[in-house]
Amino acid sequence: MIRIPKINFPQLKSKLQVKSPWDRIIIMLLSVLITIPVFIILHQNLIDLQWPFNIDRVFIFLFVLACFFLILMYLRTIIIVCIALYLLVLVYGSVFGNYGFNEISEDYNSMIYTMSDNPFPQDIIVAKLLPFPNKSKIINAIEYQDPKVRNFAIMATTEHFKGIKGYSDYRTIIQCFAVFKEINSRWNYVNDPKEGDYIATASESLQYFSGDCDDHSILMAAAIRSIGGTPRLIHTKGHIYPEILIGSLIDLEKVNYLIKNVLFKRESYKKKLHYHIDERGQVWLNLDYTAQYPGGPFMYEEILGALTLN
Repeated sequence: MIRIPKINFPQLKSKLQVKSPWDRIIIMLLSVLITIPVFIILHQNLIDLQWPFNIDRVFIFLFVLACFFLILMYLRTIIIVCIALYLLVLVYGSVFGNYGFNEISEDYNSMIYTMSDNPFPQDIIVAKLLPFPNKSKIINAIEYQDPKVRNFAIMATTEHFKGIKGYSDYRTIIQCFAVFKEINSRWNYVNDPKEGDYIATASESLQYFSGDCDDHSILMAAAIRSIGGTPRLIHTKGHIYPEILIGSLIDLEKVNYLIKNVLFKRESYKKKLHYHIDERGQVWLNLDYTAQYPGGPFMYEEILGALTLN
């Protein structure tokens, strides 16, 4: 009979622990990294008491930092083990060029930068953490390489804005706006069956230009991607809608002029553009079926998930 040795958990825990004061230093650094994005969310959502020198915000930051520090210190053994494993993964990623220290540093910095400039900073984190509904089905349905889808997109570019000159740097975006105009002018909203979600492929939706919000988003994303645009889908409260990558805030200024003074003058008259800024500072413009012009009003502001199509 084979005897299984007993595990001495107190002794094992003692061996895994980092000696003081290094355990406190590591936990403090981790607490600061976690506190910064949480503080930004609280800062944007809590009422500003307008205390001198923003003392109320200083207290909030210190309170959050203290809470995380105490929690992590209580769990410091398992936390430090997890950090060690994570560092090994980053070392592997750095050596083999997948995802290493440089990439995680850039992602963290860009996330903090975008959160600080966003009125809904929690959306940046939520969009990355929550799953996107029917993700695999939707990706498969975006048939951007289907000849019917590409031919439709090309047709739209010949029907709308073909004679626009002087904006060669934004030719692809203008052509994508032509696709938006063609689809949204013909789209007929039809509900899914009562039994559940029906995910129509892009080529299927081309037959009658009918379906619900996810069918519209799939067709829009497929057609835009088929002519070189970069779309993404946004999941919000019971709704999915497409967005298109515009670029930087400087690009947004140029596109704003194009929409309001050249392409959609009547539809956008005295109206503003609605867009999101992602964690890398890139601008995404709303292309929902409810919008009469690119950047039309959102049905819902909150982002519950984002599916970017590279």
